[in-house]
Amino acid sequence: MRWSGPYYYRSVRVNGQPRREYVGAGPVAELAAQFDALDRAQREAAREAQRAIEDELDEIDGPLIELDTLADALVRAALLAAGYRRHHRGEWRMSRAGHQKD
Repeated sequence: MRWSGPYYYRSVRVNGQPRREYVGAGPVAELAAQFDALDRAQREAAREAQRAIEDELDEIDGPLIELDTLADALVRAALLAAGYRRHHRGEWRMSRAGHQKD
């Protein structure tokens, strides 16, 4: 939104490029400016609501991520203790030393 004297221009993007679009003057321009301000306020409120939801989800996910990390460490320790190794950082395989027959 930009007032240039008694005229109202709004910023728009055309093919990704910012442009100034002439809206009008007088009561029409005043009404368009109020509409644009309301539209901006609604978009900002929607962004704030989305941020609040994302923050809440991050707060909920924190303990789950920690549990996942601890479970991975426990599984890794159990497999290493049982004689397995990671093959090229991929699948777990029995190590050659673990292939001994009793």
